[in-house]
Amino acid sequence: MNWFFMGMFLVSSLLLVLLLLRNRHARRWSSYVLLHIVVAAILLYAINLLSVYTDFRIPINVPTVASVVVLGVPGLLMLMAMKWFLL
Repeated sequence: MNWFFMGMFLVSSLLLVLLLLRNRHARRWSSYVLLHIVVAAILLYAINLLSVYTDFRIPINVPTVASVVVLGVPGLLMLMAMKWFLL
């Protein structure tokens, strides 16, 4: 039974990706989202690279990247302030 649901999930995911790739606006939107995710991960990585000098680390995981993607640089500053004040 689990194999059936896994197969249905894979087929529906493949069809969704094909549908998104056929639409020009959806392709532009998905490239926009992917670009923001990459930039957010790079910003978090840069903060962690400077942790050698500052001993200030922010983990790179889904919630931190999502907050930086949605809020941008203010989201990164919010994460830094939360880390500094709460820990």
